[in-house]
Amino acid sequence: MKCTSKSKAKKILLGIFILCMSLSFAGCGKLSYDVPYSADGIFAPSSGGGDEITKTKASSFASNLCVTNQDVEIAGLELNNYGAAALFDLKNKTVLCASNVHERMYPASLTKVMTAIVALENGSLDQILTATDNIKITESGAATAKIKTGDTMTMVQALHILLLASANDVANLIAENVGGTIDHFVEMMNEKAVALGATNTHFTNAHGLTDINHYTTAYDMYLIFNEAIKYDVFNQIINMNSYQTSYFDKNGKAVQFSCSTTNRFFKGQVTAPENVTILGGKTGTTNAAGHCLILHSKDVRGNSYISIVMRCLNSDECYANMIELLEEINN
Repeated sequence: MKCTSKSKAKKILLGIFILCMSLSFAGCGKLSYDVPYSADGIFAPSSGGGDEITKTKASSFASNLCVTNQDVEIAGLELNNYGAAALFDLKNKTVLCASNVHERMYPASLTKVMTAIVALENGSLDQILTATDNIKITESGAATAKIKTGDTMTMVQALHILLLASANDVANLIAENVGGTIDHFVEMMNEKAVALGATNTHFTNAHGLTDINHYTTAYDMYLIFNEAIKYDVFNQIINMNSYQTSYFDKNGKAVQFSCSTTNRFFKGQVTAPENVTILGGKTGTTNAAGHCLILHSKDVRGNSYISIVMRCLNSDECYANMIELLEEINN
């Protein structure tokens, strides 16, 4: 009887072991190697504590990024009437300057950087986009390309008009054709934001016109813009000073279109500091957001930088503050 009891016990233990292994392979209790971050907080390097697996994941996520959880001041730097400002050294993965970079702000047309990313990731450059009544913008003073229901253009045409003319109706055109509906496209934008670690960002539209629930941060815009410049066509477009094209109306008649960039560096109205080359950027302006500008630049050694200023009082101060940041590249 004694030997029989031991045999039964071994069989029971073996059964438990097999059951546990089966549950493990079925997904119960398996480890996830996705980068952990909260959609309600900001991603920042750990200052201590936490388990080793979490630290390893955090280190892996941040290894190719400039990361800061606090302001980074530069002695003698004088910025005026702004909400947030930052300068990121992409080669050395360092934050050279950071002021209020995790404070939520309205992004205005900086939003269109994410619109372009989602379009490039989920559409094709030769995709034909067709305008419906849903693309119309009714807000007074909002920039539009004045496209009409039934008009058609290619994705690459739309991206030029989106990023250079900052046309809000074209943002809706892209959104509806790529996402099926504008609302679904906005969901895709928010999903991409979380995937990039931009967890202090929430979009409610594809163009950036003001909505109380439509916001981002200067740091999140760095993450988003850093993703956008991985696309050659994005870099080519934001480096242009003007664009001319023709698309078709609902009757197949060609419609001529031309626009200039909204970026004053490429208009020749302001000049970058010596030894700094502006590779491109995106502007954004609304009454609520103030004047915003994000740039991709390089120094004489070819090292790349992303700089951003948000919620400036006016355009002159926006560009003056940006020049102050860019001058730090030479220091």
